[in-house]
Amino acid sequence: MSKICRFIHAEKANYAVTLLCKVMRTARSTYYAWVAGRQVREARRRADEALAHEITVIQLASRRNYGVTAELRRQGRLINRKRVERVMREHGIAGHSRRTGCRGLTKADTRAAPSPDLIGRDFTATRPGTEIVGGITYIPTAEGWLCLAAWLDLATREVIGYSMADHHRAELVVDALDMAAALGRLEPGCVIHSDRGSEYTSGQLRMKCGELECRKSMGRTGSCFDDAAAAAESFWAVLKEEIGTRFWPDRATARTDIFDFVETLGPDPGFWTPETLGS
Repeated sequence: MSKICRFIHAEKANYAVTLLCKVMRTARSTYYAWVAGRQVREARRRADEALAHEITVIQLASRRNYGVTAELRRQGRLINRKRVERVMREHGIAGHSRRTGCRGLTKADTRAAPSPDLIGRDFTATRPGTEIVGGITYIPTAEGWLCLAAWLDLATREVIGYSMADHHRAELVVDALDMAAALGRLEPGCVIHSDRGSEYTSGQLRMKCGELECRKSMGRTGSCFDDAAAAAESFWAVLKEEIGTRFWPDRATARTDIFDFVETLGPDPGFWTPETLGS
């Protein structure tokens, strides 16, 4: 029926609507009802396009960190969350949600025997290159997650090795450790401390520790005080705060921002202290 109505609407400049409806065997009331609906649909389309523009402005201004619906309501707009979601979906506007995608957690490899805890909640060291801790964080981009692994020296509180990739397999932490070794930041017998994530219980990392003559150490599962990530978490928080970005347009831009930030850090950057780790 909509095809017939569209035909009548297109030809009404050449023929009378009454004649067209008679030829097409369609009631005039049906045609006029379709016209009224068409006007409503066109008005809704224009309103959705205007809303899409507002959403885009909000996301650009907030770097996709604000809740769009909440921000619109703060501006005095009475709007339904489902409508915002529909408009964003139909116009290809990507939102940033902390509840979707990779959660930033890794599962322990239950098949691998954990290494002993050689740190014992004492996150201090008297000499550089003797005790380091590692952790992984996840950077959100429009292309997907960028995984960042880093090793921090407990004596200088420096990032001595880091690596970025679109995955969090074992080679991510191994590459970061390779960087620390290549820069001469590890002494023989250095304690390599981490949590019990599968990246750190992997045979690949164990083999690398053997090659570098380092001793593997792991914190206890389920305790924030024994979790090696406590040191890294403080660094991740400062990194994201200092850079100021919460959502990057692509992985390349995120890599550049992270590289610039890490490379400008010197010894004792002050992003954590032994007290903040519960020692």
